[in-house]
Amino acid sequence: MILRYTVILIVVLVECYRSASSESIREVELSSGWSIKNQNGSVTKGNLKLPSGIYSSLYAEDVLLSYNDVNMRWIAYDNWTYSRTFKVEKSDIENIQFVNLTFHGIDTISTIYLNGDVLGHTDNMFVRYTYNIRPQLKEENVLEVAILSPVWAAKKLADNLEAKNSTIPPNCPDARYHGECHMNMLRKMQASFSWDWGLAAPSMGIWKTVTLEYYEVALIRDIDVAVSRNNSHWTMDIRVFLETGIEKNFYGELIFYAVELLSSPVTVSYRNRTIKYTDPVIHFQQTIPVEDVALWWPNGYGEQKLYPLHFTMNAWLGKQGPKPRDRTISQKSVRIGFRTIELVQEELDDGNSFFFRVNGVPIFMKGTNYIPSHILPELSADQSRIKRLLSSAKEAHMNMIRVWGGGIYESDYFYDLADLNGILIWQDMMFACAMYPTHTSFLDSVRTEVIQNAKRLARHPSVAIFATNNENEVALAQDWYGTFMNRAQFEEDYRKLYVGTINHELRIIADSSRPDPLISSPSNGVKGIEDRFISKNPQDPKYGDVHFYDILKDSWDPDIYPRPRFASEYGFQSLPATGAWKRVLGKNDKIDELIDHRQHHPYGMFVINNMVLRHLPLPFDDPQMEGAIYLSQIAQAMSVKVETELYRSLRSTEYRTMGALYWQLNDVWVAPSWSSIDFYGNWKILHYWARDFLAPISVIALFDWRAKAINLTLVRDDITDTIMEVDVTMNLFLWSELYPKKSITWQAELKPNSDHLNKVIPLDQIFMDRFTQSNSFVEFLLSTDATVLSRTYHFPSKIKSAVGIMDPDLKVEISSKYCRTESTKNSYSLAIKIQRPALFVYIEIIHSSVTTYTLSKNGFLQLDPIQMVHLEFQSKKCIDLTLDNIKVTTVNQYML
Repeated sequence: MILRYTVILIVVLVECYRSASSESIREVELSSGWSIKNQNGSVTKGNLKLPSGIYSSLYAEDVLLSYNDVNMRWIAYDNWTYSRTFKVEKSDIENIQFVNLTFHGIDTISTIYLNGDVLGHTDNMFVRYTYNIRPQLKEENVLEVAILSPVWAAKKLADNLEAKNSTIPPNCPDARYHGECHMNMLRKMQASFSWDWGLAAPSMGIWKTVTLEYYEVALIRDIDVAVSRNNSHWTMDIRVFLETGIEKNFYGELIFYAVELLSSPVTVSYRNRTIKYTDPVIHFQQTIPVEDVALWWPNGYGEQKLYPLHFTMNAWLGKQGPKPRDRTISQKSVRIGFRTIELVQEELDDGNSFFFRVNGVPIFMKGTNYIPSHILPELSADQSRIKRLLSSAKEAHMNMIRVWGGGIYESDYFYDLADLNGILIWQDMMFACAMYPTHTSFLDSVRTEVIQNAKRLARHPSVAIFATNNENEVALAQDWYGTFMNRAQFEEDYRKLYVGTINHELRIIADSSRPDPLISSPSNGVKGIEDRFISKNPQDPKYGDVHFYDILKDSWDPDIYPRPRFASEYGFQSLPATGAWKRVLGKNDKIDELIDHRQHHPYGMFVINNMVLRHLPLPFDDPQMEGAIYLSQIAQAMSVKVETELYRSLRSTEYRTMGALYWQLNDVWVAPSWSSIDFYGNWKILHYWARDFLAPISVIALFDWRAKAINLTLVRDDITDTIMEVDVTMNLFLWSELYPKKSITWQAELKPNSDHLNKVIPLDQIFMDRFTQSNSFVEFLLSTDATVLSRTYHFPSKIKSAVGIMDPDLKVEISSKYCRTESTKNSYSLAIKIQRPALFVYIEIIHSSVTTYTLSKNGFLQLDPIQMVHLEFQSKKCIDLTLDNIKVTTVNQYML
């Protein structure tokens, strides 16, 4: 039956395209043939393709090199005009009812001209702008988009407020950012004006596609499919959102195909009732027996089954039925997944719970925070970069990513890939770290922004929850920006924007198959309702989610961290690899000076140096910064490991911690930042370690200084029914010798989807006789049938103070190499050989043709005489690496 139905569907679609070519929706992309010029015409460039931006059109990605974040700022201070001509057939002008000119994204303040006439103005880069240009069309047309400097546009808006004795802070970023002021005046990517991890590149451009849409009555714009279930059936609540230029009600018929779910198409008829032109939507429900549906699961818990759905709409005027001249055939396909998701916030003895339950299963959310993949929004949808980032997240066992509110609503490809990979999305709306205007035109623009993006995103099974802003509640509650002087007004504005506007629209559009939106992050969750959404302490660990940063304490000490219900943001800085810096250094640049220029933290390099010096040696005679780079990555990896493992260990305790999303996954340039993957897609040591400390089966050893003991916790995330029998082994090593001096093994049980405290081991029962906390360390192994499932270490003393660390006499051999010429996928096996323990073996590939690569492990503690490491990378041609291209570093060399 399904095969027959599939054949019928194909025939129907082919016939639809054949017989209705004159009436069907036709889309023509105006993607090429554009040119730009600045305000006085002194700079021009032609033959441009969309998506496009001024920075990238003039200088590709050169803004990321050297000091070009400052040197190229003149671009952002000028006004620019895009223009192109396009032709339209005379028959289309005469015979087509409507021709939409649709801009899917303009960055940001612009005026659009067609044949010299003003079509409209834009003020929001997150909004789609559509104009019916049928009355203005000629056979030869000139289209112009005049874009104002975002820097001066923002300043003008701020000056207008100041003239009224008003201001909306923060006005300007910290001087170390080398940024621009008044980012919050514009509805554009907030990070464009700089951030503590990113450059200021105040972008302008047509950052998404532009299309001509020919139609007679209406077209399908978006589709939302919200799924819910009872004991016997799933219900698909389907809304097909239409767009029409007609100012009268019309008729239509929708055919719905779901070849894997339904034995025949479903027809939704509006032949005897009209579709309202003021709210053109076709709304219907379809039920599916539960036994006919395979569930969609987050990464690590099951498959990510997606079902294709296809919609064909025929719309017409006049109750008598469709005529060839006045009907429209529009089509759209989407994929959906069936899953339930709840945010459980139940009362506990002390506070409320805060955890996600997916398909009835409580799931600990493991993951990270995502910033735009590029500082230039026109380059942010690059599929190869997005694929590498999300694949890396999946490989590190992540099941949730928070899309941060200072960036962009990501591309369709991003969310499609999240669906495929089982990565749940915590979706911030694009408001971050600022107060915002609330005048009528601003709120109207925001309302359109929310509605359009919610309609686009809501169908994705990966989109778990929306949050209306990032850190704006806590900024207001803690007076980050001096708002207490006019607190009542700012609180009123806050509620007007986030509760009355954004949350209101989200609940209408996108709330039917996921939890209610969060008003902010961090927040006290539902507890915040009692405080009218502005709590005295939005960081209360007994409620909602927290963000945590403390740079002055020992980040390797688990005691410094909060015990929250959910940690949605936390992290530590490090430096990208030496090879990344070499790619951006100018001819006369000094690496230490460029690092200082790009270190935007107000405390400068003190943050990283302080973290390193607590436990590791840090060479001060290091002009190439090689030691600082390497040791910063070790310190970052250990800090995030300790904090993440603490949160994972608290699941079954009184704290009920159920989420750990570290800051941040990716970078927008080569700079000191909190990322675990650098701009070129290479994993820092943190990401290699994350693959281990986020693994579904883990052994966690955390030091309890009060008890002078190690708390050993075992974690298992999968949801199979069986109890797993495992061996736990404690190995005691001397820093000077490879093999353990003492081993103890005991048995334990791992229950599905749980964690438990396995043992509390006093240090004085480990370090005795000749084994001291200075000359020894401990390895813990979790294994079954002699297969190691997880390992971790406890270092009882600061590594820089450890006794007995020696030269490991490390040697590297290339044991095998292979390249598939048809795909130019290079594979190498490296043999790392040592005589004594090698601390945090770090491998870097130095070759001009190898920009991105992956190792099977990196930054590892080697205690075996030989360790095999697999290397893979893509290249334009097969590369013959030698040992000169392989740099290996250990902490040992900085101890001797």
